[in-house]
Amino acid sequence: MPAYPYLSAALGEIALNAGRSQSFPGAKYRRLIKRMPKKKALVAIGNSVLTIFHALLSDPAATYHDLGPDYYQQHLNIHRQARNHLRNLERLGYKVTIQPLTTT
Repeated sequence: MPAYPYLSAALGEIALNAGRSQSFPGAKYRRLIKRMPKKKALVAIGNSVLTIFHALLSDPAATYHDLGPDYYQQHLNIHRQARNHLRNLERLGYKVTIQPLTTT
């Protein structure tokens, strides 16, 4: 049983609603449920929200700026992804050449 059941319940509700929102915690939740059960992802988001609350309440000058739902997409390194996909295909026995698409 959790040490603080009311806090756990509140964080669970916050995480559940954050998962449905177009915000950074919502995007994080949608990424997490791809690789873990939904309940574990909710607990992870609840822990993230609790960390945000602690940071905001412990420093009166702190402000919260949502990173946005597209934060992860903006920080993907396209060249690294292409290199990793090429290596995976080479491991499968394929030889691939990459040519950039021409935009007209």
